[in-house]
Amino acid sequence: MKNKYFEDPFIKNIPSIDLHGYDRDSARVAVLDFINDNLKLKNKEIVIIHGIGKDIIRKEIYSTLQKHKFVLEYKTTYFNRGQTIVKLK
Repeated sequence: MKNKYFEDPFIKNIPSIDLHGYDRDSARVAVLDFINDNLKLKNKEIVIIHGIGKDIIRKEIYSTLQKHKFVLEYKTTYFNRGQTIVKLK
């Protein structure tokens, strides 16, 4: 059960994508489309919910983010290892 006391209230207001149930390739494509959509909307931050699991999706997403020219930085949220905050140009 998630502890509501430690949940960051500001993350709920940032556009997010949930990758639970995706395989590695479809997660990469979905994230690239999500980034492009948010660049068009001029959003500066997005949240990617990749889950914890065996870390396969997170590693693929981090590899994709590292190569993307419009990603300034990305980091795992402090209270939840299963999601990443991404800052866009």
